[in-house]
Amino acid sequence: MAVNKPLSSHDAMELDKDCSIVLELSESDPLFYKKKKLLQDMGFSTKEEIHVKRSSNPNWISTSLKIMLQIERIINSDETELYFAGDEPMDMYGPRNELEALNSILQLVESSLSSACLMQKNVLQEFHDAIVDMMSQSGNRNILETTIVEGYNSDKERKLLQWGENNGVKTRLEIAYVKGAGRGAIATEDLKVGDTALEIPTSLIIVEELVQADMYHALEKFEGISSETMLLLWSMKERHNGDSQFKIYFDTLPEEFHTGLSFGIDAMMVLDGTLLLDEITAAKEHLHAQYDDLFPALCEDHPDIFPPELYTWEQFLWACELWYSNSMKIKFPDGKLRTCLIPIAGFLNHSLDPHVVHYGRVDSATNTLKFRLSRPCNAGQECCLSYGNFSSSHLITFYGFVPQGDNLYDVIPLDIDAAQDDFTEGSSISNWTTHMVRATWLSHNCNIFYYGLPSPFLDCLRRARSPMPHTKDLLPENLKNEIEILEDLRAICDDMMDNLGDADLDDRKNTNWDVKLAIKFKDIQRSIVSSVLTSCYCGLKLVKDELSKCLAEDTPGSKQI
Repeated sequence: MAVNKPLSSHDAMELDKDCSIVLELSESDPLFYKKKKLLQDMGFSTKEEIHVKRSSNPNWISTSLKIMLQIERIINSDETELYFAGDEPMDMYGPRNELEALNSILQLVESSLSSACLMQKNVLQEFHDAIVDMMSQSGNRNILETTIVEGYNSDKERKLLQWGENNGVKTRLEIAYVKGAGRGAIATEDLKVGDTALEIPTSLIIVEELVQADMYHALEKFEGISSETMLLLWSMKERHNGDSQFKIYFDTLPEEFHTGLSFGIDAMMVLDGTLLLDEITAAKEHLHAQYDDLFPALCEDHPDIFPPELYTWEQFLWACELWYSNSMKIKFPDGKLRTCLIPIAGFLNHSLDPHVVHYGRVDSATNTLKFRLSRPCNAGQECCLSYGNFSSSHLITFYGFVPQGDNLYDVIPLDIDAAQDDFTEGSSISNWTTHMVRATWLSHNCNIFYYGLPSPFLDCLRRARSPMPHTKDLLPENLKNEIEILEDLRAICDDMMDNLGDADLDDRKNTNWDVKLAIKFKDIQRSIVSSVLTSCYCGLKLVKDELSKCLAEDTPGSKQI
């Protein structure tokens, strides 16, 4: 029979020792003041000390963790998330933001564990386990079905994996053809939070040091040429080198990369009226200018180093698409951030709800790059990482796909000609110089003065119409102003919808890959504009009904919302 021993004086002292975790917003953060204001609006400061101590409240861990998560989600947010943050519940930040925040908290807890006393370690370990459990639950909420396409010949991929393992790669993944995603990395066993799915030695990473001396010296005369461009030119030649150390890797690469940079005329015509048309056009003009700066001059001056048949525009575009769609920025132990190609890791596809979030730093102890999981991945499931917080237009242009799910970064920027308030630390209105809207079905709130549209955008429209400070009082003049704002916005969106045209209802199975992507993107744009129009109509009804009530009263008063 177990007997509860009384605490010794030493144990009691240890138990009473304060164990705390500090969450701090760095002043070097480029969005410091916007994040500071949001933190203050929620009752937090830029430096919060969270005391981790057992309590009689059985929910003490979840309560503390909820507070920490609120703070860290703001600290880890980017500009788009901040823009919409004032109106949205915390879960509208997106799953990647949640994983980033939980990872940050987990690292702080693990750091505290290493220096804590015994009693503190017990408390911190409970906290650690609760965080891991929350990360695991996040994975269970967002499992996407992985359908493997049978009959796909993956001999080249198997050879690459074998080559990697022979050269120090450790992996718990295999390569297969995934429906809707192309080649992907599949977990060969159940992987939990913290497990390493893939580990690659730096000797297999393609970095700038591989550029041969003769090529390097030939490129030195081009002022301002980047190491990325040098590597791009190196890869154009290396892919044809039968003796290359990376021949097996180059053999697995496609003959054509289906990104927006390779869109044909039919796809570009479909994109008429969209921002993606401008993005692809600008990107291709930039690449053409870059190519013209280098060629044919390099081929004429150094034909032995730059054979003309290997440095055509088509080959250059192929190499650009390779580096845009497959490269990663990695920080090495010397502190230098390098753009690299990483064989095998390129099969890890992007997801809005990734398994791997932090993978950009070489482990100095092992001299390897490790891809650790931030949420579980079951055997047979595709293991994904995040390429970044990108819109579908960016992902189409440089990667060639539209992600599964609702992308919070699919926004339409809007130019509003309004006087901007100078932003100061204590100002009540953030100085947003650019404004945007996204699909309002992502919002849970709709009421007068909000309508599911972002507050910075609506406040800017109000300031554009009236220089007087706007108050959210149910006064006739305020309500009439709201009606004019919503009608103006409705007119803008009607024009945008007309420019987008009707939905393409043709049989998409028989269309080319680029036309399918173009149609899919246009559907996304159309859904955003349509949802904003719906918000305008709903808002107009709300405001007009309230105005009717207000005018019907004998003595209309000011009722604060």
